[in-house]
Amino acid sequence: MTDREMIMEMVEKARAAQKEFETFSQEKVDAIVRAAGKVIFDHSEELARMDFEETGMGTYESKVSMQSNRAKAFWFHMKGKKSRGVLRRIPEEGLIEIAKPMGVIGSITPVTSAVISPMHNTMASLKCGNAVIVGPHPRAKTTSGRVVQLMQGAIEELGAPRHLIQVIGEPTIQLSKLLMEHCDVCISTGGPGVVKAAYTSGKPAYGVGAGNVQCLVDRGVDVKEVVPKIIAARMHNQGIPCSCEQFAHIPEELFDEYINEFKQAGCCYIDDEALTDKVRDTLFPDGEINKELVGRPPFEIAKAFGVELPEDTKIIVVKVTKYGGNEILAKEKLFPVLAVRSYQTWEEAVEAAEANLTVMGKGHSTTFHSNDKDKIEYAAEKISVSRFAINQSSTAVVGGTMRNGLAPTGTLGCGSWGNNSISENLDYKHLYNISRVVFEPKNNVDPTDEEVWGE
Repeated sequence: MTDREMIMEMVEKARAAQKEFETFSQEKVDAIVRAAGKVIFDHSEELARMDFEETGMGTYESKVSMQSNRAKAFWFHMKGKKSRGVLRRIPEEGLIEIAKPMGVIGSITPVTSAVISPMHNTMASLKCGNAVIVGPHPRAKTTSGRVVQLMQGAIEELGAPRHLIQVIGEPTIQLSKLLMEHCDVCISTGGPGVVKAAYTSGKPAYGVGAGNVQCLVDRGVDVKEVVPKIIAARMHNQGIPCSCEQFAHIPEELFDEYINEFKQAGCCYIDDEALTDKVRDTLFPDGEINKELVGRPPFEIAKAFGVELPEDTKIIVVKVTKYGGNEILAKEKLFPVLAVRSYQTWEEAVEAAEANLTVMGKGHSTTFHSNDKDKIEYAAEKISVSRFAINQSSTAVVGGTMRNGLAPTGTLGCGSWGNNSISENLDYKHLYNISRVVFEPKNNVDPTDEEVWGE
């Protein structure tokens, strides 16, 4: 069987399953979505261990926490929400909105999110009556395959069609490309190459942009509150989530105080220019990210550039004086390494943050530690990202939680800045079509020309 024939067979099975599934009631659909999330929650320790052992990235503890918390957040967000049949009746506008499935969703998932991305994309797809085929990263195929296997077993117990969820067992670039070409809608969570492939597949697509979260620290905030939040974000899963803080902008006169706090918290600080050059060359040899060090702990990374660190070192903090295209450490770093730079004025910090994002990460997220409403709004108007986290760890909030208004997701859209079709968190609402029934409202009268054109 050729690659094309294999994908075509999977899509045909998915279409048959989806046709049956779209007849299910909202209540039965929701029970199936819940089961898909609950089984991952129940097996989070097993999956975290598999993920860590297979990919060699991040930490077991971070993965357990992320997977269990994300499963809860995904289901809690979808719980009780209408996604099938009549969504809304708006008599004053003469409209009825009816949700209908999109069909077969192709979900391309990255090595850095072997559990969360297939889980979320499957739950969101099922919520809207769709079938889903997961195309995992080759380096995470066993873990992602187990995720799908668990969800398949859980939903089939509730009467879901057998081929409603499928996975490519031996994924390749070619198979992912074929899946994107033959499904009805693509969700592509990964590097720029696979996202571009999704957008050029000829099918509707949702992709992500690169992360490079800028952290702007204002005067007038408590250093003892801010530093632990930055560290927690930067060390989370050894720095591989796209929502990790990457570059901290710190007031000039407070710089030493912040650095001292980082040191006391168990971080390594580097301010020697010769050593910083070694860091640059190690993390980005020939200007490209060192894939061998992605998601590795600080002491292993430091060993690669010739420094011995205690194994319990939390993160590596590197002082830089430049930004934007003049500093390679201004790019996204999939390691527990934080670049820090001092600034004199808030306007300068905003300018530097935007310059860094122009190099990489435009459209994603930024965090502010500030109590000054005017400064927050100034920066939010100037910086080209889709999400701003205020006085919080970006990693903890921009992907959506049960405590904020952002949709919990595994796919963070970055808008036109990041060459994406949406500038919000991918949600189940992006995975149904809406038919609109239009009536003429009673007593409706056209406005006069004066009402239309008058000031």
